[in-house]
Amino acid sequence: MNSEMVTTITGLLGGLAVFIYGMNLMSEGLQKAAGEKMKKVLGILTKNPIVGMLAGALVTAVLQSSSATTVMAIGFVSAGLMTLPQAISVIFGANIGTTMTAQIIAFKIDDFIWPIVFIGFVLYFFPKKESIKNIGQSVFAFGLLFVGITTMSNVMKPLADSPVFLSMIEQVAHIPILGVCVGALMTLVVQSSSATIAVLQNFASQPMADGVTSILGLTGAIPILLGDNIGTTITALLASVGQPKNAKRTAAAHCVFNVTGTFVFMWFVPLYAKFIQFISPKGPEIEVISRQIANAHTFFNITNTIIWLPLIPLMVKIVMKLIPDGKQQAAEQPLYQTRFLDTNVLKQPEAAIRLAMLELTRITEYVTEMAGHAKKAFLRGDTDAIGAVDSLEDVVDILQDSITNYLSSLCKTGKLTQGQSQRVAGMIRAASDIERIGDQYTSITNFAKLKREKEYTFTEEAMGELEEGFNHVQEMLRLTIRTLHDSDLETARQVVHQQESVEDLERRLSRKHMERLNLGSCSPENTVAFTDVLHDLECIGEYCSDIAEMLLNEKDSVIKMEKIDQRMNEA
Repeated sequence: MNSEMVTTITGLLGGLAVFIYGMNLMSEGLQKAAGEKMKKVLGILTKNPIVGMLAGALVTAVLQSSSATTVMAIGFVSAGLMTLPQAISVIFGANIGTTMTAQIIAFKIDDFIWPIVFIGFVLYFFPKKESIKNIGQSVFAFGLLFVGITTMSNVMKPLADSPVFLSMIEQVAHIPILGVCVGALMTLVVQSSSATIAVLQNFASQPMADGVTSILGLTGAIPILLGDNIGTTITALLASVGQPKNAKRTAAAHCVFNVTGTFVFMWFVPLYAKFIQFISPKGPEIEVISRQIANAHTFFNITNTIIWLPLIPLMVKIVMKLIPDGKQQAAEQPLYQTRFLDTNVLKQPEAAIRLAMLELTRITEYVTEMAGHAKKAFLRGDTDAIGAVDSLEDVVDILQDSITNYLSSLCKTGKLTQGQSQRVAGMIRAASDIERIGDQYTSITNFAKLKREKEYTFTEEAMGELEEGFNHVQEMLRLTIRTLHDSDLETARQVVHQQESVEDLERRLSRKHMERLNLGSCSPENTVAFTDVLHDLECIGEYCSDIAEMLLNEKDSVIKMEKIDQRMNEA
C-alpha cells in the first residue's frame, strides 16, 4: 500500500470521525436548546398516525438520527406508552426527518465553514447563559460537520485517477443489488445512515477525467442510497433484543418499511434517476449530484411513507406474522423488575425522564397497596396483610435502587440541561421519599405484630381515630400518584396543603389519647404503639408533601429561568 493510499484512507476515516462527532454534538446542542419544547413534542407522539408521523419527523430533525427516534419509539412501546400502530407512524416520520441531514450537506458553503466554526466556538465557550451556550454548541458542531465533509472530499480526489478503483465503481454502478449491499454494509459498520450518505454525496461529487461527469453518477448512487436505508434498521433491531414482542415488532416494521421500499424502487432506478434529475437544480453533474442524492433520499422516504401510512393495519399484520404471540403465555413479570426504564434511550434525556417518572409512579402505587395492607394489619390484626407489607417493602427497596441508578446514569451522559438536572435531582429525592413511606408502613406493621403478640386492646374511640388517620394519609398518597403521573400542579398544591391537616390531626388525636389516659379508659401500655403509629402517619404525610413540592419547585425553576432569559434578551 503506497503512501498516497494511506493518506486517502486515513483522511477519509479522520473526516468521517469529525463528521460523526459534529453530528452528535449538534444533536446534543439542539436537544438542550429545545429543552422543554422536546417534552411537549414527545407528548404528541401518541396522537393519530398523521400527527405521530409529523412528530417523528420533527424529533428526528432535532436528534439528527432516525435510529435514535426508532429506539425511543421501541422504548415507549415497551413501556406501554404507545401502541404498535402509533409507533409505526412515528417510524415513518423518522425516515423523513433523517433526510434533512443530506439536504443540509448538499449546500455549498465551503467559503463560510471556518467563520461558522469560529462564531459557534465563541458562543459555545464564552457566554455563561445556558441557552446561548446550547445554540453556540449547535452552530459550532454544524461547522465541524462541514469540516469533516470537506476533509473527506479533498482526500477522495485522487481516487478519480485510479483505474482499479474506477473499475470497482463501474461494477457497483451497473449491478444495483451490489450497490444496495455496499450501502447496507457501510451503514452497518458506521451505525449512521447520515454519515454514510454524506460519504456517498462527497464521493459522487468527484469528477472523471473530463472534470464534469461524476465518477459514480446518480444511477450508481441510488442503489447505495437504498442500501443505506436498510442498514440503518440494524440499530433498531439490536435495541429490541430482550424487549417485549411489540417492541420487536416496532423494529421489524422499520425494517419492513425500508426493505419493501428498496425492493420496489430497485426496479425503476434508471427512471427514478431521470425523475430526480428533472426536479433537481440543473448544471454540471459534479455540481448538482449532491443535491440530487439528497432529493432522491427525501423523495424515497416521502413516497414510501405516503404508500404505507394508510396501510398501517397491514403493516401491523405483517409484523404480527413475523413475530407471533406464540402458543404459551409468557411468565408473569416479577414485581421487583422495572417495567419502564430503558437504557437505550438514556441519550434522549426527555424520553428517559418520562420513563423514569412512570416507574416512580409505579412504586408509589405499590406503597399505596402497602397502606391498605398496613391498615388491615393494625386495625383488624390481619396476618395475611402483615406478610403482604413485608413482601412489598422488598419490592419498593429494589425498585428505588433501580430508579436511582437509572437517573444517575442519565446524569453521567452529560446531556442534561440545567433544568433537566434539577428535575432529575428532584426525582431521585422523590424516589427516596417513596421508599421511606414504605419504611413507615413497615414500622406500622411491626406495631401490628407487637399488638398481636402482647394482646394489646384499644378502645373503639381510639381505633376510630387511627382509622381516620390511615384514611387521611391514604388520600394524600392517592393524590400524590396523580401529581406524579399527570404533573398536575393543582393537585400538588392540594397535597402540600393537606400536610397541615395531617399535623393538626396528629396533635388532636394525641391530645384525645392523653385525655383517655387521664380518665383511665385507655391502657398506658398502648401509648407507645398509639403515638408511634400517629407519628408514622405524620411522617408519611410529610414525605407526600415533599414529593408534591418537588414538582412545584421544578415548575417554579422553569418559570424563573424563562423570566431571566426574557430579561437578558430585553437587555
